[in-house]
Amino acid sequence: MKTRKRIEFGEYLVSDPEICGGEWTFKGTRLFVKDALDMLADGYDWERINYALDGRVSQQAVAEAVALARQALTEKSEKKRRAA
Repeated sequence: MKTRKRIEFGEYLVSDPEICGGEWTFKGTRLFVKDALDMLADGYDWERINYALDGRVSQQAVAEAVALARQALTEKSEKKRRAA
């Protein structure tokens, strides 16, 4: 059986099977990246996101999450276009 290992995605994001079952979190926290992205989708501004995350996640960390989400969406879209 292969053991999953901690994977770091950039400076602020991590997936670690020992933390929150391997869900993407902000490094040094148990706060889910998907929660911050959901807040952005719901129209929260930075101050509200910062408050909701107890001031534990920097604006740069949230920006990195957005950039990686954008990259993943773009790559998936490109793959679908090539397959069509």
